Amino acid sequence: MLTYELTGPSVGDVRFGMSPLTELTLSLRTFVDPSRYPLQLPWVRRTASARQSLDRRALAGLVDRRLWTPDFLNPRPSSPLTRIEDEFDALARIDAAAFRAGLKSVHGMVPPVYRGPHAAAVERMVAALRDLWEACFVPYWDRMRAVLEADIVHRGRVIVTEGLGTMVAQLSPGRITWSGSAVHVALRDPRDRRVEVGAEGLMLVPTLFSTGASAPVDDDGPPQVLYPARGQAALWEAQPRRGHRELVDLLGAPRAGLLALLSEPASSTELGIRLGITASAVNQHLRVLHRAGLLSKARHGRSVLYLRSELGERLAVESDW
Repeated sequence: MLTYELTGPSVGDVRFGMSPLTELTLSLRTFVDPSRYPLQLPWVRRTASARQSLDRRALAGLVDRRLWTPDFLNPRPSSPLTRIEDEFDALARIDAAAFRAGLKSVHGMVPPVYRGPHAAAVERMVAALRDLWEACFVPYWDRMRAVLEADIVHRGRVIVTEGLGTMVAQLSPGRITWSGSAVHVALRDPRDRRVEVGAEGLMLVPTLFSTGASAPVDDDGPPQVLYPARGQAALWEAQPRRGHRELVDLLGAPRAGLLALLSEPASSTELGIRLGITASAVNQHLRVLHRAGLLSKARHGRSVLYLRSELGERLAVESDW
């Protein structure tokens, strides 16, 4: 159990961020055991051929059988808008001691692929990660990022409407709990650790490649918790492509407006509030859009979340709504 002691039960002690490098790194877990990430299996299948040309030996050296990755590959985000290029630049400057220590924390040793001159090892690692990003993330990152950003927006709303404790308890039920001034994270790591969170605050990072909760491996890692983002099931849901007749149903302004808004997951209630129309009217339009193959949907708790499908994304962009 890892416990983060906050300086006080203040919203200011808890912050949200998003790290493209963390998403990239955690995706390496699917190299080891893709069956543990059923919501991302469509992505695994779509990128299977692209992965064959990657430096798989270098990438495999960054994750172990427990699915742990070095802390230096899960940096604390500077903001919800962190850029992958900035993270790559920082990673390329990692010093030899931190590089070797991070690998040893995961593997118990430095993997053979990363032995030898430090500069050459880091260059190979960064090159392998860049190739993975270009081949498997660039085509899908806009949609991935939309889900992560929507999660952060949702968590902020929960804090405002239901309080910080409720928000924390909903991050990963059974794995993350709140006790007034502390966040408790149940990890597979058998150690009991207690960390006092100072002025830097506790960073909460949504991810698409975690089924529970993750935290830094090392005791001196930055205070942060990685948790599964909501709305993931809507990200890859395949929809049948229907003919032009059904797309005619989209010519009405309300449906066009809904399609424009659904670049990120949202419920009919949220959409109704944003558009100023009733939830029943929104649901009627959503059903038509979904039948036309322009939307994906997935249940999250008591809500059904909708998101533009790939076909809907193309139509929205080409129509420039």
